[in-house]
Amino acid sequence: QVQLVESGGGLVQAGGSLRLSCAASGRTFSMNTMGWFRQAPGKEREFVAGISWSGGSTYYADSVKGRFTVSRDNAKNMVYLQMNSLKPEDTAIYLCAARRPLSGIATISIEYDYWGQGTQVSVSS
Repeated sequence: QVQLVESGGGLVQAGGSLRLSCAASGRTFSMNTMGWFRQAPGKEREFVAGISWSGGSTYYADSVKGRFTVSRDNAKNMVYLQMNSLKPEDTAIYLCAARRPLSGIATISIEYDYWGQGTQVSVSS
């Protein structure tokens, strides 16, 4: 069982930066592949970034590649999403998710077993 709590969201102007954090509890965290998703009003939940259980592999949606960076600190049970050059279209609720231990990065939300409540990111033009 893994519990996830996101933080770090807020309101920022276009071109600005935010760093999201996801605090995880659970004995298997260091073996869980982690993902960040986002959901805007009236839209489907979409994959943003994923990181393997070791941190050695990452994967990004084309829409955020080169602007967002996902990282993790297994000693602290934390996952991060550094978001730079933010655009109004990045406005959404951002959610942290965990897959079963030792699995690969997935871009489909149903492949993730545990979810946080989300944190709101709003980017003004």
